[in-house]
Amino acid sequence: MGYKKLNRTSEHRKALIKNMLNSLIKYEQITTTLPKAKVLKPQADKIITLGKKDTLFNTKTLISKLQDIKSTNKVKKTLSKRYENRKGGYTRIIKAGFRYGDNAPMAVIEFVDRDVEAKRVDKKKKNSTKDTPKVEEKKQATA
Repeated sequence: MGYKKLNRTSEHRKALIKNMLNSLIKYEQITTTLPKAKVLKPQADKIITLGKKDTLFNTKTLISKLQDIKSTNKVKKTLSKRYENRKGGYTRIIKAGFRYGDNAPMAVIEFVDRDVEAKRVDKKKKNSTKDTPKVEEKKQATA
C-alpha cells in the first residue's frame, strides 16, 4: 500500500530513483513516464528540504542518497538558496502525451523556477578551428 513498485525489484527501483534524481538535479527538467514522475516528485522534494539545512548529518545523508558529489554540491549551494523562502512544492509534473511505441503516458518533471540553461550542460560547442589542425597533423604523419 505504501508506494508504487513500478514492476521492479527493490534494488532496481532504488537505482532507478537515484539515477533519475541525479538527472533531475543536473538538468532541472527530465521527461519520463507518468508513474515514474509521480514516484520521483516526493523524493526530489525531500532532497531539496535536506539541502536547506546546512548540517554535517544532512550532507552525509544527501551523499548517501545521491551517491554523487556534484549533485550534492548543486543541491546545497544552488537549489537550496533558490528555494529558501519556499516551504515545499519544489517540483511540478506536466503531462506530455503518450509514447509512440507502447502508448505509455509521458510526463515532464521539472523544478519550479528552474534554470533554463541547465539543460545544455553536456552539449559541447562546435569549434571549426580545432578540427583543422588534426587533419593537417595526420597528413604530415603519413608523408
